[in-house]
Amino acid sequence: MSASSRSRSVIEGAIKDGELRVFIVAGEVSGDSIGSRLMSAMKKLAPLPVSFSGVGGSMMSEQGMKSLFPMEDIAVMGIWELLPHIYKFRVRLKETIEAALLFRPHAVVTVDSKGFSFRLLKQLRARYSHERLNGPAHFHYVAPSFWAWKGGEARLKNLAAFVDHILCILPNEEAICRLNGLAATFVGHPVVEDCLELNLGKGPEPCELKMEGNSEDFKNKYSVPSGAMIISLLPGSRLQEVARMLPIFAKTMELLKDSFPELITVIHVAPNRHVENYITGLIEKWPVPSILVPGGSSNLKYDAFSASRVALCTSGTVAVELQLARLPCVVAYQAHFLTEWFIRYKAKIPYISLPNILLDSPIIPEALLQACTPDTLTHLLMELICDEGLQEQQIVAAKKVVRLLYPSERMIKNLEQQDIRWTFHGYSPSMIAAATVLGFVKP
Repeated sequence: MSASSRSRSVIEGAIKDGELRVFIVAGEVSGDSIGSRLMSAMKKLAPLPVSFSGVGGSMMSEQGMKSLFPMEDIAVMGIWELLPHIYKFRVRLKETIEAALLFRPHAVVTVDSKGFSFRLLKQLRARYSHERLNGPAHFHYVAPSFWAWKGGEARLKNLAAFVDHILCILPNEEAICRLNGLAATFVGHPVVEDCLELNLGKGPEPCELKMEGNSEDFKNKYSVPSGAMIISLLPGSRLQEVARMLPIFAKTMELLKDSFPELITVIHVAPNRHVENYITGLIEKWPVPSILVPGGSSNLKYDAFSASRVALCTSGTVAVELQLARLPCVVAYQAHFLTEWFIRYKAKIPYISLPNILLDSPIIPEALLQACTPDTLTHLLMELICDEGLQEQQIVAAKKVVRLLYPSERMIKNLEQQDIRWTFHGYSPSMIAAATVLGFVKP
């Protein structure tokens, strides 16, 4: 049985047991990054040893957690795309539940991947209730995109039965969660983490919130000829989306090379073994010279961004990373036709990329669903490459977008009053998230 009690915070319950046990689950590459940073922050803040168990990728493994199974087993996007994987999905869910019960955690943290995460939290809560045990506190990191779907806010109320606290990464989410009966905290967006780490110990004021890579180092490292046109391609982190999007990107580059004979593409490869194998096999038939950049290196990624004229990316977290790098981009997204039908029927916002959503303006060109074709992408990229005014609009907008994702001043002031250690460790999203988990008192 968990050491958490009705009158103790998570950390106080852990102190009674002599260690803090955290069960944490991430189902995709972005979640692995968030999870690893949260684990690191917990180890810095907790006044006692911390043990981790759960599911994650290579980054969480570096923080000392051995994943129950490969994270890729539950990294499935879309609705209809899940169907062929349902049996494995259910088996992995059962394994995860049993492992969590055996671990007896003080806190359970799920990161994004709401399809798997919410089933896990709901069934865990039911098992503890059935056995009349006082279970651990449940946290979900990255609020579901309720604001994007018709009826989304109404479904938030259902989460309160098995989610104790939501760690939000967008500024508007905390208030809406609270209005619907969910405890929530806006901790800031994970993409600002790298930038904030450069300014540790310099106080709570935000830095420039910009990541500048070294374009010359990148060009020298890969012997890029002078005058080459470099385009960064970010096809996604899950095999299903990469297999769908990268062939479209390839045909787009085939069309572009007529206008740019010295075109070189930089393909950013997510740290997912299935994705790595797929891209390695496809690159042999790539239409233009290409450089593969492993996704595990943040410095190399931003060096590549700095060397690139523009980027073409599949919708996701990378669209915000490009804002941090001030690299103009085009966002693309395509899915199974039944998933696309669902999106058209249920979506209530006209954009898919977070920068456009936050600014409520089509600053970044989007090619979505049936409009996501090589011809359309070629046209949008040509327009962006040739029009410096369009590039400047994105760069100016990026400053506004990234500033919106910085941790709230209210949260920083609260932490300053609570614990002097924050002056040393910095005001990063992961530190704020860790403090929220450790200090949480389960009702």
